[in-house]
Amino acid sequence: MRTAICPGSFDPITLGHLNIIRRAAQLFDKVVVCIMVNSTKTSPMFSIEERADMVRRTVGKYPNVTVDTSDGLLAEYARQFEGAVVVKGLRAASDFEYEFQMDLINKNINPQLETIFLTASGKYTFLSSSVVREMAKYGADLSGLVPDEIKSDVEIKAKQWRRNNG
Repeated sequence: MRTAICPGSFDPITLGHLNIIRRAAQLFDKVVVCIMVNSTKTSPMFSIEERADMVRRTVGKYPNVTVDTSDGLLAEYARQFEGAVVVKGLRAASDFEYEFQMDLINKNINPQLETIFLTASGKYTFLSSSVVREMAKYGADLSGLVPDEIKSDVEIKAKQWRRNNG
């Protein structure tokens, strides 16, 4: 059984993330969406538990997709799955440069770990969690950016942020 790991911070999950996850689910027997703690992102909008809940509600329609969390290194996390492959989505050349560096680091830690890059569908090349958070903070319509299952979660959290910082 081939297992793909789709890692990310998913703060929040976007339709771009979901597009990559869905496509990975068509290519692999099992897909683990792993919500990772990113030490460079100091103030996430959602807790890791909230993100895991939102991702579970979003990917529930895919029977071969599960959700997990990790606060460790991806290369170490992947050791629990024999022959696991990391699947990363790429929006632009700048994504490739960063993800290529991460792949080299991961291979240094876990030489058996392979990474596969899927290019983003054209309509999602501009989309990131950062863009969603910024738009949400200003009360913009999030239709077409985040899955319907979590749209109200993002809007409520953004409204709380506006109330506390406005």
